[in-house]
Amino acid sequence: MFPSPKPINSTGPLLDVFTKSVLENLVILAPGLLGGSVARAAHARGLAHRITVWARRPDARLKLREQPWVNHVAETAADAVRDASLVVLAAPVDKIIELARHIAPHLPAGAIVTDVGSVKGELCRACHSALTPRAHFIGAHPMAGSEKTGWENATPTLFEKRVCFVTPMEGADETAVATVARFWSDLGSEVTTLSPDQHDEITAHVSHLPQVVATSLATFLATKNPQWRNLSGNGLRDTTRIAASDATMWIEIFQQNRDEVLRALRQFQDELQCFQTSLANRDWPEVRTRLERGKAWRDGFRP
Repeated sequence: MFPSPKPINSTGPLLDVFTKSVLENLVILAPGLLGGSVARAAHARGLAHRITVWARRPDARLKLREQPWVNHVAETAADAVRDASLVVLAAPVDKIIELARHIAPHLPAGAIVTDVGSVKGELCRACHSALTPRAHFIGAHPMAGSEKTGWENATPTLFEKRVCFVTPMEGADETAVATVARFWSDLGSEVTTLSPDQHDEITAHVSHLPQVVATSLATFLATKNPQWRNLSGNGLRDTTRIAASDATMWIEIFQQNRDEVLRALRQFQDELQCFQTSLANRDWPEVRTRLERGKAWRDGFRP
């Protein structure tokens, strides 16, 4: 078992070092939906004097220069970070480590780097190793997103009232942790701090497993008469919404969090087997117990 996550308003040194300040130069590398939303939210909330972005593709850099929420578009990642106050690595999860290693020698001393990756264990260890001692890496994962991708779909309200995990390595600089936590809080997120490995166990159950379930249901129904889809109610549409998510992104996530997802799947298969057995045996009291237990859990969501 893991200890309870630590919310941002918990007591202790994390809160004591908070300072409400505007960043001098916020740098966002490889913005997609999340990175673009970081830039738009920071611009809308006045959280940085300057917002610098860099994108891999020249055509994307050209289009980003036209956006009112961008102050400067750098030609290279190295140029982008030379005078950075805070760097957000917004690349796909399998490219973040590579990007951290690339920018490491170009960062100003003491710079703080965070990310938006949805898997944290291996990533945080590798990025921490790549940037220490020149800079501080403090991992983060905002639980926000959409089945849509690309900075073109970014919105300044994406992080409002959404959980954001901040996942510092053991012994991380407290001021750097506080800076990253305050940044995500100022973007509208509800920040929770916990270790990278704790994060991966939790998200395997509450994020990655739901993706497997939605995808599996959609692929199973794809073997049936396609007209059935048009005869369904909102329940099927709601249950399978995330099945429309980008496959490449999810392969990267499953590759990096494979072991935790497999553990969650084994436990979920046990749950399905129990429901199937109860139904096959006409054990209606047990079926009712499971239905009511599921309803009670679902009703416990905050508004």
